[in-house]
Amino acid sequence: MSSADELPTPTLDSESAALLQSISSHGGYAYVRMSTMAAAGDFRAAEAAREMAWEQLHSGPWHSVLPVWRDAYSMACLHLARLHFLRRQYRDALRALDMGLIMGGSLLRPDLDRAVATVTAKAREDSTQTENEPRKLVEEMGETEEVRVLPARSLSCKRVEKKSGISMESFLRDYMGKEFPVIITDSMEHWPARSKWNNLDYLLTVAGDRTVPVEVGKNYLCQEWKQELITFSQFLERIQSKDSSSAVPTYLAQHPLFDQISELRRDICVPDYCFAGGGELRPLNAWFGPAGTVTPLHHDPHHNILAQVVGRKYIRLYPASLSEELYPYSETMLRNSSQVDLDNIDEKEFPKVHDLEFLDCILEEGEMLYIPPKWWHYVRSLTISFSVSFWWSNNENPNAS
Repeated sequence: MSSADELPTPTLDSESAALLQSISSHGGYAYVRMSTMAAAGDFRAAEAAREMAWEQLHSGPWHSVLPVWRDAYSMACLHLARLHFLRRQYRDALRALDMGLIMGGSLLRPDLDRAVATVTAKAREDSTQTENEPRKLVEEMGETEEVRVLPARSLSCKRVEKKSGISMESFLRDYMGKEFPVIITDSMEHWPARSKWNNLDYLLTVAGDRTVPVEVGKNYLCQEWKQELITFSQFLERIQSKDSSSAVPTYLAQHPLFDQISELRRDICVPDYCFAGGGELRPLNAWFGPAGTVTPLHHDPHHNILAQVVGRKYIRLYPASLSEELYPYSETMLRNSSQVDLDNIDEKEFPKVHDLEFLDCILEEGEMLYIPPKWWHYVRSLTISFSVSFWWSNNENPNAS
């Protein structure tokens, strides 16, 4: 067996003995036995070890899961991926590695990232590429049908100001310092993503076989809402289907996609504005879905720049001073979300909402919207839409959550 047939796992090689000992100390004797057999090439043992670790990950609330079991899950995923790789089952190997990235611990993260790069390169090497006219994810956009189904009073109040060439000094003084929204129109032209992400074939090439978590349902406040793990190619099929704007759309929302798929991360740049005030940049999140996907009215604790790479979105904003009139939930987990469904306002239950003043806009491709902390915002995709949010904290309170 040549070295080209093996996945490099230097961290696992050096940490395996200590990790297995730690797992044993927490009662994972059966896991250790299966993992040892998996390391020796037993495929069924590798599957069994991963299943044992999976059960531990779901034995109680996520925050109560012992970190050693997250690392155990990563270990099992690496063993399974290695054996799939030996069989040239590259899609299966990538799925195992992605599950390790999504659900596993941090100890073996370097090996998972390294293995993804190796498997991806080998899969492309073995595939045949043909030169065809690029297929667009979103065609040229005129006025979209979705504009007709916006919430009541949309585009009737004050619009968010659009500005080009905003200096860092002006942004800090006039917008971030005053905590007031603004659309920046000219800061994304140099991003490779501006052309690449509207190329369906490019997305399939760099991410088609990767596994991602998606949301299924109108939004996270609805009872029928759920999450699934599917391949990126399956996701692309769903959002392009004729019924993708139905009552149960599929949405890749608030996921650190760029930590998982490094090639997509290289297609974007962190806006200089995110370093204004000396705050701390938070993980980047992707928002990718069909027309009609909605993020209900809510607020976030951080400064936010929402960059619209592909497609267009309608966004409505209310200042933090109107929080009481927007009827936030009292439950701790949802207190940053409003009980008001802007698409169907119950004016008897929420009488204060109808006459409130707001800012709104249609965010076009290539534009960035600055959303200050605690500003309430509702977002609806008017087309297939691919956006990136950049969060950063205040320098004086970098650990705010």
